[in-house]
Amino acid sequence: MTTENASPEAVESTAHLDALGRHFGDLRDGTHGDAVSRQGKERLFHDAVALLDPYAREVLHEFDREMLHGTGTLEATGVGRTPDGGLAALWTLSWPEQRDAGIQPITLMAHYGRGFHHPHLRGATVAEWPLNVFTREQAAAEVPTLRAIASADLHNLVFQRDFRIVPSVVAGRKGE
Repeated sequence: MTTENASPEAVESTAHLDALGRHFGDLRDGTHGDAVSRQGKERLFHDAVALLDPYAREVLHEFDREMLHGTGTLEATGVGRTPDGGLAALWTLSWPEQRDAGIQPITLMAHYGRGFHHPHLRGATVAEWPLNVFTREQAAAEVPTLRAIASADLHNLVFQRDFRIVPSVVAGRKGE
């Protein structure tokens, strides 16, 4: 997008491009942030999860408030080992209609698989976005990505069943 003659509101943030630049730079340099060893990269992963936590919760609370009419249950696992020896942290938002349908909750997952060069973000139904967060500002800049993952997850969960799993949609039909 060109910014010439564009209003300030129309100028897009480049935080997502900065994150991709960090990601590609890590691949080029064989690093993750300032870490080269698996142990150093795992330390940075723990730090990134702590930085992302309030933003992941904020995004899922938005979905609960606006789409689920406050019926959701937010859970966060913290960092734990995965069966492959990697690390993962999950933030999930479940609600009665989703549980009754037998499908996964809206999920934001930070994970660092055993064979991965560095960590990534994903959802229950949405795969891989690079996770290169080292500061509070970088974590805050991931809010649009977290929103996109959660939005895509909810869309895909509706696709797995139907629109009736979303309380705000059902209420909208009844209240018309």
